[in-house]
Amino acid sequence: MESPETRKIFYLLMVLAMVGWGASWVHVKYLSDYLSIHEIIFYRYLLTALSMIPLILWLRLPWRIDRQALAITLLVSAIMILYTWLFIAGTKLGTAGLGGAFVTTLIPILTFALTALLARRRLSRRQLFALGLGALGVMTILNVWSFRAEDIFRLENLYFILAAMSWAVLTIFSARVAGRVDPLVYSFYMYLGVAVMEGLFFTDFSTDLTTLAPLVDLNILLLALVSTTFATSVYFIGSKKLGADRISSFTFLVPFSAIGLSALFLGEEITWGMGAGTAMALAAVRLLQRPST
Repeated sequence: MESPETRKIFYLLMVLAMVGWGASWVHVKYLSDYLSIHEIIFYRYLLTALSMIPLILWLRLPWRIDRQALAITLLVSAIMILYTWLFIAGTKLGTAGLGGAFVTTLIPILTFALTALLARRRLSRRQLFALGLGALGVMTILNVWSFRAEDIFRLENLYFILAAMSWAVLTIFSARVAGRVDPLVYSFYMYLGVAVMEGLFFTDFSTDLTTLAPLVDLNILLLALVSTTFATSVYFIGSKKLGADRISSFTFLVPFSAIGLSALFLGEEITWGMGAGTAMALAAVRLLQRPST
């Protein structure tokens, strides 16, 4: 049983971690003006993988991973490259606030729907209502009620939808190694796989990092060390210590932190549709997370 002081510390760390996740949209929006998409992916996940080594050593986690889990991890690494490319491309064309609200609320809804479909599980009325509410929220974020094709069928919206679908598939594959590999060790191998694949097949390294302004380098470090290593590590450690049910509710802070930080640092407009749609989608996710009675 964790002490009240320990719980308070982890609650604070979880809030900071979710703000870090939300900030990732702001970082990639800024970096997309200076680096190619593949360069952002490579440097982000290489630095993340390297920074996780001392953490894993400190926690004395086992490095061992069996062949089947390794094969799944490599597949997930490839999907992670696709997801990250889509979310950066969408953010580059659109706004960080829209992407952060749209993708982070759509992912759990799509994951639940896809998992239920693959398991051929019959949904309850509450779950059907939640999916309908989530769809309504997503449509509100996309501003479909304007009935203007140029607002709805934007290329960045397609990228965001495909990114959410990619993460849902990634989540389902990742579940197949649950219990066989420590989550932090699994994340390390996944990020390392992304960096190796990027370095070998996709990144051209045309940008000289030494010529970039210090603020660009700072954003790379924050994206890797805070938005990825710190946030992911706190989430997994918190799930172990406090339980996944308590920790999962903190993810509701991510879209709001993405919207708020985008407005604060990038001067992006916060529309009523983004706020109302995000609230509806998050309410739907909360209903889907509730255990069936």
